[in-house]
Amino acid sequence: MNNYETVFILNPVLSDTQIEETVKKFEDFLKKNEAKIVAKENWGLKKLAYPIQNKKSGFYHLFEFKAPGEVITPYEQEFRRDERIMRFLTVKLDKHAIEWAEKRRTRLKAKA
Repeated sequence: MNNYETVFILNPVLSDTQIEETVKKFEDFLKKNEAKIVAKENWGLKKLAYPIQNKKSGFYHLFEFKAPGEVITPYEQEFRRDERIMRFLTVKLDKHAIEWAEKRRTRLKAKA
């Protein structure tokens, strides 16, 4: 099992229910494929650095999870097929990135 982190940007014209459905779809995909979700964050609506599909903002979400390596290709294929997703990035975390992510989560919990 490897540690991964995925950040994806949803189209800003989606309603709250459509956003929740999309996030749940990818969460269920991971659970169905024996992945363990470590953390998930909703970063909200943010301005983009440059326009994507003529949009200047998007809803950002982050998933941190543990999964076998063979799950990532079909997982990313689902992102490509979904027209509600504007961009996504999945990275494999090394030991330093895992430590940093844990520190970030504890800081966020302390802040809240």
